[in-house]
Amino acid sequence: MTGAPRSFPVLAGVDFTSRPTRRKPITVALGRVARGALRLDRLEAHADFDSFARWLRTPGPWLGVFDLPFGLPRELVRALRWPMQWEALMRHYAALSRAEIRATFAAFCAARPAGAKFAHRAADRPAGSSPSMKWVNPPVAFMLHAGVPLLLDAGLHLPALHDGDPARVALEGYPGLLAREVLGARSYKSDTRAKQTPERRIARSALVDALAQGRTRLALRLTLTPAQREALIDDASGDRLDAVLCLMQAAWASVRPNHGLPAIVDPLEGWIVSAGAAPA
Repeated sequence: MTGAPRSFPVLAGVDFTSRPTRRKPITVALGRVARGALRLDRLEAHADFDSFARWLRTPGPWLGVFDLPFGLPRELVRALRWPMQWEALMRHYAALSRAEIRATFAAFCAARPAGAKFAHRAADRPAGSSPSMKWVNPPVAFMLHAGVPLLLDAGLHLPALHDGDPARVALEGYPGLLAREVLGARSYKSDTRAKQTPERRIARSALVDALAQGRTRLALRLTLTPAQREALIDDASGDRLDAVLCLMQAAWASVRPNHGLPAIVDPLEGWIVSAGAAPA
C-alpha cells in the first residue's frame, strides 16, 4: 500500500541477536523527530526473548527498524520447494531446527559453483548486506529464524510482506549501510575483546560525529546528550551504535510515503530500508 506517511511519535531501532544474554542483549534505541532532528530518548536492553516479546506489544503508534532479515531469497525458496507465500514460508522456516537449517543451506551451497555459493535477495546488492541464508559470520539465517516469528506473534505490520497492526510498524534495516557510507572499509566494532582496539573506538567516534552533523544519505541530524555520545563510543561491541543507526533509518522511513520502500517489493524477499536511496 502506498500513500502519505502517517505520524509516528515514537521511533525505534533494534540491534537483534539470535542468542540474547545479559552480556549481549537485544538493544533497542528509542527516539523521536523534533525540530527537524532525531533525538535519542533512551537505550533499552532485553536479555531474553520474553522481555523483547513484551516490548514488541507496546501500544502504538510507533515505527521500528530491525537489524535482522525479514525474508529469504526467492531463488533459494524455489530450489528447496518451500512455500512461496511469505507467512507460510516463515512458519515453515520457524518449525525447522537450526541444525536442519544449517544442513539444508550447506547442501544448497555445495551444489553451486565457486563464487556463487549463496543465493541473494534483490536488496542485498544496493544495501551491501550479507545473504539472509548465511548461517555464520554473521549468522543472519538464525536471526531471521529467531526474530521474525516474534514479530508475527506480536501482530506487527510488516509493509509489503504481512498485514498487522498499522499502529506498530516493523521494517528491515541494516546499520552497515550507513556505517560504510561514513567509514568506508574501516571497522568500528567487535565482540572479541582482543579486537576492541583504539582504532575501532576512533572509528565509532567519527561515525557518531557524522550522525550528529547529518552527513549520511538520510540527511538527518542526531541529537545526543554528552553522556549518550560517550555511551555509544564506549560500547566496543557496537550494539548500541547499531541500534541508533537503525533508529536513523526509522526516522527517515517515518516521513516518507510507503515508509520509503520502492514501488515494487518482492513479497517473498522484502526490502531493506533506504537501500538504493541516493546520498543527500
